[in-house]
Amino acid sequence: MDQENQCSGSCDSCSSKESCPDFPKPTKKDVCKVIAVGSGKGGVGKSSVAALLAVALAKRGDSVGVLDADITGPSIPKLFGITERPKGDESGKIIPPKTEKLGISIMSMNLLLDDPKAPVVWRGPLIGGVVKQFWDDVEWGKLDWLVVDLPPGTADAPLTVMQTIALDGMVIVTTPQELSALIVGKQARLAEMMKVPILGIVENMSYVKCPKCGEILNVFGPSHSEEIEKAFGISTIAKIPVTDGFAAMADDGTIESFSDEAVLGALVDGIL
Repeated sequence: MDQENQCSGSCDSCSSKESCPDFPKPTKKDVCKVIAVGSGKGGVGKSSVAALLAVALAKRGDSVGVLDADITGPSIPKLFGITERPKGDESGKIIPPKTEKLGISIMSMNLLLDDPKAPVVWRGPLIGGVVKQFWDDVEWGKLDWLVVDLPPGTADAPLTVMQTIALDGMVIVTTPQELSALIVGKQARLAEMMKVPILGIVENMSYVKCPKCGEILNVFGPSHSEEIEKAFGISTIAKIPVTDGFAAMADDGTIESFSDEAVLGALVDGIL
């Protein structure tokens, strides 16, 4: 029998509710839109794209937060240069720190560790519990947008996010390599299974533009974005090139200074 035929109608006592797309999600509190940024595999620059999306939205005057759901590999604080620990209020809620330049609220596991370099060696249930706390126990305040940086893959952690947070849509990150393109299918099918709308794909590290002659170099091979679009019926939001300036900003924690309006505008237009 399939899950639907086995359903008793009682979600609280159901042993399969964590993987059930019909399990009711909590309300969004004072957050207007919640957008997840995910990938079927690591190493595609998912966190960088999530950070750029947050920057793009904040630069248009919107109030923005970033929930770093990648508990075992958090990189959002590094990208934004945030080291301040979250504080607590009288009600026991967690108050996330804000970035200095654009006032983006940031919540990440790395901000809670005594040693940010220490590994988080936890099993799935503990990781899922922290993700839920980042949604339930953090006082995000009134936000126009909350960007959720999903952990890579399609296992416990991203599934927990999709079950815990009322997502309005997902952006899928890939790179030109054929392997990455193939993995997009797994993420797309997970989003479809969990009834999360796919807003589009971002092809990161898409190309390099020669600073002297302007020639476009496909250093990671030819793009497979058109194949992905045809296979899954989703559009490409943006193609982000490899640039020395962006890498330096990521290393220095100054990603808020990213100023390529073509990229930032494409990211915003893609989710509106």
